[in-house]
Amino acid sequence: MAPKDRSANGADQREAGRTQVLAVIRKAGQIARIDIAQETGVSPATVTALTSELLAAGLIEEVAPDIEKPAGRGRPRVALRLRGAAHLIAGLKVSHSTLSVTLVDFEGITQHEHTAAMPGHKITAQALIDIIHRTLSDVLRHLGKDLSGLSGIGLGMAGVIDAPKGFVHWSPSLTDRNIQLREMLEQSLSLPIFIDNDANLVAKAEQLFGEGRGVKDFIVVTIEHGVGMGIVIDGQIYRGTRGCGAEFGHTKVHLDGALCRCGQRGCLEAYVADYALLREAQLSEPVGNLSPEDQLTQLFLAAKAGDSTAQSIFNRAGRMFAMGLANIVNIFDPKLIILSGERMQFDYLYADEVIAAMMALVVQVDAPPPEVRIHRWGDLMWARGAAAYGIEGVTDLAVRMMADA
Repeated sequence: MAPKDRSANGADQREAGRTQVLAVIRKAGQIARIDIAQETGVSPATVTALTSELLAAGLIEEVAPDIEKPAGRGRPRVALRLRGAAHLIAGLKVSHSTLSVTLVDFEGITQHEHTAAMPGHKITAQALIDIIHRTLSDVLRHLGKDLSGLSGIGLGMAGVIDAPKGFVHWSPSLTDRNIQLREMLEQSLSLPIFIDNDANLVAKAEQLFGEGRGVKDFIVVTIEHGVGMGIVIDGQIYRGTRGCGAEFGHTKVHLDGALCRCGQRGCLEAYVADYALLREAQLSEPVGNLSPEDQLTQLFLAAKAGDSTAQSIFNRAGRMFAMGLANIVNIFDPKLIILSGERMQFDYLYADEVIAAMMALVVQVDAPPPEVRIHRWGDLMWARGAAAYGIEGVTDLAVRMMADA
């Protein structure tokens, strides 16, 4: 007997069924109908009906059986897969100095990648919308397309963001606060927009493409110009009520301590982020007109060469970071912590002594501590996480349109 549907509304339960089948196909890559039924617990007859609807909508396609393989009993199974050409989605990552773009098809296969310079480290919301509009138009023009060729856009940026509402309370990239950014972008681009904190989208990318594959509970800590965190609990991103449930960088580690770029004092980020390290370095030895990236490299090399002042800057950052990581473990008890981002090229936040200090501060029980993995990557991988979030949103819209048809 087939399990009862959870919704009393026939249209809702049909929509949920289509969404479930698409998720199973996406996870498998390609899969036969009978295997979808086994995976979902839905009857084979219902799976056949649902997949027929998805085929008619152009969201999936059949894969011809491999006739070269030895035949078993009966006819070879016909597998199903997502139809990549059904939709083109853009993933965007707004960082300190660049706007990274990746275009993916409905299967999630990358079609094109591009990086553009930001006009400033902190700009107005309208200036951000303008550069997004201009950059996407230029990228699509090179591919012989325009904005109408996109089905949706996933956007990741640092800050406190209410993802369901597309509302940006605050972002270090913007001069404005409390912005209806999704609404503004949708008016400008005439496309569905899906916005989230960039660390959440890194967690999404790690879940789909990286170190978090197959792990139900894990935490990603990102270290770039700031410090972010993405939390995955039972396979789902945790965002909190206001979208600020994972602001690891703004947890307090020192009462009335160093000034953070959020405007408050004593935040973890104010001790371990790029700007915090460079602020201390400038006090002891101004470095002239070097870029922040070159300044940080110079500071790191000086520490490695034995410079006591540079070493003290990194040592304090490491101690603060160890304390912050221990707090994460004591609160969440995750199976895995992934330290992620381009700054993983520098080992001052994951040196053996930092991890050892973290473990010493964790509540001690007779069970293995969380595993800590390092994943170095740049902004284009962050953009892939934004694209994955965009795919989820576009999928939901496509299924909803089928229900409305």
